[in-house]
Amino acid sequence: MSLNTDRSYKMKLRDVENAFKYRRIPYPKRSVELIALLAISCTFFLFMHTNKLNSRLKEMEVKLQPSEFSALGLTGNHISGHDAGKHDDINTLHGTYQYLKSTGQLQHLTSSAQVNNTPRAQLDTLFFNRVPKAGSQKLMALLKLLAQRNNFQARRDPKHLYETILMDTGFARHLLEAEILNCSTANSYTKHMAFLNFTEFGQPWPIYINLVRDPIERLVSWFYYARAPWYLADRVNTFGSKFKVPSLQWLKKDFNHCLLTHDPECVYEQLDMEHLDDHRRQTLFFCGQQTKFCMPFNSRSAMQQAKRNVEQHYAVVGTWEDTNTTLRVLEAYIPRYFAGATDLYYAMPSNMENVNRNAFRPALSEQARALLSRNLTQEIEFYQFVRQRLNKQFIAVQQMAQSSNN
Repeated sequence: MSLNTDRSYKMKLRDVENAFKYRRIPYPKRSVELIALLAISCTFFLFMHTNKLNSRLKEMEVKLQPSEFSALGLTGNHISGHDAGKHDDINTLHGTYQYLKSTGQLQHLTSSAQVNNTPRAQLDTLFFNRVPKAGSQKLMALLKLLAQRNNFQARRDPKHLYETILMDTGFARHLLEAEILNCSTANSYTKHMAFLNFTEFGQPWPIYINLVRDPIERLVSWFYYARAPWYLADRVNTFGSKFKVPSLQWLKKDFNHCLLTHDPECVYEQLDMEHLDDHRRQTLFFCGQQTKFCMPFNSRSAMQQAKRNVEQHYAVVGTWEDTNTTLRVLEAYIPRYFAGATDLYYAMPSNMENVNRNAFRPALSEQARALLSRNLTQEIEFYQFVRQRLNKQFIAVQQMAQSSNN
């Protein structure tokens, strides 16, 4: 281990110890074991991560080639490193534009109701049923700032040891009446939960929004996030003895090895009905509360229902992998809540860029990535669908702006 790595390890260990000492976090009964596990975890992930620091820099900003496309102002969008250079891919902004133009859809885009669901909302509530590990903490922080600027209340559910993603009818009805709809002024409400059909409960529809993320990146992110020392310390601080400290063997797992050796934690079996706790199903958050229909992993039927719900009920589903596009569309389609979002976002503290990000994350091997791609076909298709829809919304906004200027 290099001198710098050793110093970083000591700093991380000292941070964990100080968290217990100065934040008055009560030492659990197994405090010695916990600190030992955290120390070993830090050492392990620091060692594996030193060769990947440069590859985890801030996402590249790709400028598209000048054309009639750039005349609409459709340049300078953020895309992920895996998509860099794929300007003709339909999942990129440029690719979506070229596809719409070649199929004759471009001229009808601004008048199409499918790209703007906000007017269909029946109450002044912004409902963010956030997907885990898709950057929701960053959007929640932005909503707090926007609430002050645009005069609304930014609300969220209380912290719980276990998230209630799927719920029975009684629980859902209580949540609607006691939490989501229990506000008489303009407000936003945020919670980890699968899509809820408000009509089935005889309730008016809010303005639905959400974020998505590359399915493979989400899986890997969650795997190491759940093992992050600061995450474990925070869970102990918040929930005390109710939180079961993981074993040392579990903490030391490497995702590549876990996947390629068919460790039960990393087996992504088609139509599997288990493993709700590792959030492998991004589509579940858009499919709905029907367990038998929406829970089967990588189900095509569930994925298609998720697409329909996005088309019919979501004002905007964005992604931080397309940061500028997401912010522009939110501002244009939901101005009551997101006016000034871009300026506030870039004025936010720089550390918000890495909120809830685990720095101790080894690189995913190409073999592992290829295997995941085969096992996540429906999840990937849904993610690509959402990005294409977001691009369509952005292009429609730019076309309308150009028309008004002319």
